[in-house]
Order: sequence, then structure tokens, then C-alpha cells
Amino acid sequence: MSWFELALITLAGLGAGAINSLVGTGTLITFPTLITLGYPPLTATISNAVGLVAGGVSGTWAYRRELRGQWTRLRWQLPGSLLGAVCGAWLLLHLPERVFNRVVPALLVLALVLVVVGPAIQRLAQRRAAAAGRSLEQLSRGRLVALTIGTFAVGVYGGYFSAAQGILLVGVMGVLLPESMQRMNAAKNLLALVVNTVAASAYILVAADRISWVAAGLIAGGSLVGGFLGGHYGRRLSPTALRAVILVVGLIGLWRLLTV
Repeated sequence: MSWFELALITLAGLGAGAINSLVGTGTLITFPTLITLGYPPLTATISNAVGLVAGGVSGTWAYRRELRGQWTRLRWQLPGSLLGAVCGAWLLLHLPERVFNRVVPALLVLALVLVVVGPAIQRLAQRRAAAAGRSLEQLSRGRLVALTIGTFAVGVYGGYFSAAQGILLVGVMGVLLPESMQRMNAAKNLLALVVNTVAASAYILVAADRISWVAAGLIAGGSLVGGFLGGHYGRRLSPTALRAVILVVGLIGLWRLLTV
């Protein structure tokens, strides 16, 4: 691996950590970068998942104040994310690799579409949060069940292919919860961290030989710093600029997937 490739992967990890703490689509930076550098899709996904755990830790820590008062609800959502991640990781590790190679371009397209419609989802969430005058304790049992099931479904998706799971989580919570965007973003960071940690642990235990430890280590170092910076300073950045970068890199990765 050349110095240029080492630097490129590290910078991709830095950007992914920052974007994950704000938007939740950082995989669309690191995954296409690894694909463009010639890593097989399955190796790229597993190495990326292992590396981005560090960024999830720093991003969640940066948003720790916004988590206050949410634990009554999160005690239901966290098991949903955990079980969903186990199912998603199992699917990734047990389905034939050719299935993943065929499915991942469609998942990447879906994730890119979610990036485009993400602002609309967030505006809807903000309107619902502003219009709702209810406290957490007034959340009905039906909504809590729907929220837990939705969190589980996103966990399955995240355990299999993590790109844009943050936007999916914000979409689910925005429809069902009377919470502000920043508080939902904090919960999103924690739930995505659970999914990524479970998935990465499964990959290390079962498929350590498929991991590029150099790539995972570079992504971990970059994302650790990026998650911290994104959580503390990223709100000053233009969301439009962030999404433009994600779309460009994602389209490059998609082209690479379809032409190899």
C-alpha cells in the first residue's frame, strides 16, 4: 500500500467519523474509497465496520448531553438495535459472497437516495417535534412497539450494510417521537454505535481472515478524530456540502462496483 493510499483511507475515516456524528452516512465515504482502491466488497464492508466503531464512540461521547432524559425509551430501542445487528451480521456472514456482490450496488443506490431525501426526512421530523406537546412518558404503547420494531429493522440493515442507517433511524424516530432533531441525533449515534459494535465483534470472531487490519486501523484512527470534531464543530458546516461529497464519492464507488 502506497503512502497516498494510506493517507486517502485515513482522510476517508476522518470524514466518515465527522459525517456519522451529524448525518449518519459516513460509510458512503469509506466504503467506496476501499472499493476504488481495489478491495473486494465483502472485505471492504467488514474492514469498514470494524474501523468505524472508534468514530461511533467519539461521536456518541460528543453528544452525551443530548442523551439525558431519553433512557426510558432507549432501554427498549437498544435491545432492538442489538438483536437487529446480530441478524444482519449473520446474514452477511452466512449468505454466499456472490449474493452480497449482487445486492450491495442496490443497497448503495438506496443509501444514496436516502442521502438526497434526507433533508426532507429531517424537516418532517423537525415539524413533528415542534408540533408535539407531549413528554416521553406520554408515548403510547403502540408507538413504543412500532418504534422498537422499526429500530430492529434498521439494525438488521445496519448489521448487513451500514450505509445510511443513521438517516433511517432519524426517519423512524421523527415519525414516532416528539423529540428535537439534536436529541434524536444523539440517540441515533448511540444506536448506530451498538449496531456497528455488534457487527464488528461478529466479524472479528468469525471472519477475521477477511478483514484488512491496515485499512480498519487507518479508518479507526481517522474516524476517532472525525467523530470528536463532528460532534463538537460539525454543526457549523453546510449540510449541502457534506451531502455533495457523499454523493460524489458514493457514485464513484458505485461505478467501480458495476465495472469490476
